Amino acid sequence: MQFARINDVAIHYQVIGGPAGKPVLVFVNSLGTDFRIWRDVIIRLAGDFPILIYDKRGHGLSDVGTTPYRIEDHASDLAGLMDMLNISNTVICGLSVGGLIAQSLYSSRPDLVAALVLADTASRIGTADMWNARIAAVQTEGIESILDAVMERWFTPAFRSGDNAAFQGYRNMLLRQPAEGYAATCAAIRDADYTAEAGRIGVPVLCIVGDQDGSTPPDLVRATAERIPGARFEIITDAGHIPCIEQHEAMTEMIKVFIRDAITSSGAPPHG
Repeated sequence: MQFARINDVAIHYQVIGGPAGKPVLVFVNSLGTDFRIWRDVIIRLAGDFPILIYDKRGHGLSDVGTTPYRIEDHASDLAGLMDMLNISNTVICGLSVGGLIAQSLYSSRPDLVAALVLADTASRIGTADMWNARIAAVQTEGIESILDAVMERWFTPAFRSGDNAAFQGYRNMLLRQPAEGYAATCAAIRDADYTAEAGRIGVPVLCIVGDQDGSTPPDLVRATAERIPGARFEIITDAGHIPCIEQHEAMTEMIKVFIRDAITSSGAPPHG
């Protein structure tokens, strides 16, 4: 396991080597998960690209740090980790809150970003009332009190089958996240709005969404894509909010095609 102290927070991360001259893929996980959600995508990309995955603060094996958070705090952690590792010109693949972090990183450190994959995310997610209610529930009754409702947004009915061991495993993943970090990240999402910044994104962007996403539905993701100049929009069938789990092969192929086309259309060689 690899750890680094960034912004006085211990961050858990992993670097997977790849061919020199290829873009570095950076994966940013969703609310209530750790970087293991990307496993089935990463194993299909490892060897073709260098890869960086990490647990954002308040999740997985990373420190909770000082709460509450802003999305800018998460983006600063990622920028600090990338600076420490001397990684730039990356393709940032952000899922849900990870997509907000990706947008914030581009806004504050565009020198680090060559392209964006914004998965099941938007420029603004949810309402203040919704997030305040979730924060209150987690703080008073724990993550278990919201577990079933979250699972319905994350996964399709087929995946939520009682005999699907993987579904039980991902329930466990959410339950075992630090409640303080989860609530603090809910507050960060509540206060984040990158609508104005969307029109100023100047790198290639792919927006992806599961057709049965209950957290950031297709119309919301499509509206975000329409604000970003030249953004590509794709829907993944038979997937909820976390297509890298339910439909990892389809998501991986979309990422590969996007990177290939983005490099070709830019007229520039791949970055390493």
